[in-house]
Amino acid sequence: MTATKTFASQADLEEKKISFTQISEHAWAYTAEGDPNTGVIIGDDAVLVADTQATPAMAQDVIRRIREVTDKPIRYVLLTHYHAVRVLGASAYGAEQIIASQDTYDLIVERGEADKASEIGRFPRLFSNVETVPPGMTWPTMTFTGRMTLWLGKLEVQLLQLGRGHTKGDTVAWLPGEGALLSGDLVEFGATPYAGDAYFKDWPETLRRVEALKPQVLVPGRGAALTTPQEVAQGLAETRQFIADVYASVQAGVAAGQDLNAVYRATYAALKPKYGHWVIFDHCMPFDVTRCYDEATQYADPRIWTAERDIEMWKALEG
Repeated sequence: MTATKTFASQADLEEKKISFTQISEHAWAYTAEGDPNTGVIIGDDAVLVADTQATPAMAQDVIRRIREVTDKPIRYVLLTHYHAVRVLGASAYGAEQIIASQDTYDLIVERGEADKASEIGRFPRLFSNVETVPPGMTWPTMTFTGRMTLWLGKLEVQLLQLGRGHTKGDTVAWLPGEGALLSGDLVEFGATPYAGDAYFKDWPETLRRVEALKPQVLVPGRGAALTTPQEVAQGLAETRQFIADVYASVQAGVAAGQDLNAVYRATYAALKPKYGHWVIFDHCMPFDVTRCYDEATQYADPRIWTAERDIEMWKALEG
């Protein structure tokens, strides 16, 4: 590791300012200036938390904020997808059910251990007090395919798989009665989408299905809560455009017979002026371009990232 440039994220040590904001009658956004967000739904008789933070110690801050506004039990935890930074805090909530799509469950089986080691190595600051994570994987206790409805008293919460994007298991939480959506990492705002496990060809169409719900407010995976229909439209459009821009640049390079290194350098140069100010741009781009190159050449499904593969890739592209 010493022979190469270290991950952009390993030098990222600055603590972020946390906000806990009510965005509709029952939905709240826990956001941290581009660090991973948590969405909270406070129903009539129970609370649902979507994406748990990366460690139980970090989850305690989410719980503290929830307890400032309600004493209702936190009955449900929703894993919008399988990434360690989203799921490893789950044990802190004492939820009755940990819910995920069956696709997310399958990904935890297939690559959960490798992903955990990989993510903790890439971005140490996001795993504060990592020793509080219990050993083993975070296992869903309930899974679904396509759609599932929860009732928190009289509050209807729809859990929807609208298509592949950030991962094949992506799930959103939708409150049809108030037009509020918790999107997970399908939508970002002012933050670079991480696409190392993505489906570039599918993601834009999945975002169109999100758009078809006509959300009025939205908690993105990273970035500030979107509190007006105009901000929601902007978040959807910018996420979709970034994915399309990466894919177009990589496809052009592949068509010209360029290798991954050349495609990466060209794509980075093409996107830096437009997106370089977004959070974690330098960190995400090598992973995003590598996955996109894979998809445009020979790997329809994302390959498993291991800590070793991370370092080899980073060395090849950034060394």
